[in-house]
Amino acid sequence: MVIARNTAQRREVISVLGGVQGFVSAQELHGLIAREGQQIALATVYTQLKKLVESGEVDVVMTDRGESLYRRCHVDVHHHHLACRNCGAIVEVDAPELEQWAHEIGERHGFADLRHVLELNGICPACQSS
Repeated sequence: MVIARNTAQRREVISVLGGVQGFVSAQELHGLIAREGQQIALATVYTQLKKLVESGEVDVVMTDRGESLYRRCHVDVHHHHLACRNCGAIVEVDAPELEQWAHEIGERHGFADLRHVLELNGICPACQSS
């Protein structure tokens, strides 16, 4: 496991992202950091987000348009998300059956250190009723 250096840029990305409700794009996060008066390159924001996702400190979901959105993890264990395509509401879901299935598939094909991401999206109850 690689330990990431705790740089000023990393601390700034974590700090600002921690104060955001919900998921934001890298560009939105970059704008929020700039509004705080901090100078950081957009490429650095992307680099830090990639490292934070890899370390499990940040969640990432993909929109139906292919855009990655990020937020600080509120759960310390592996989990998945159910996202509303209309309003962007996110529900964290635990799926032990999926975890077991993924493990079995990996074993069946001789894979070790298996990792996966599951993204489910639909229309939430609130958007269905409006």
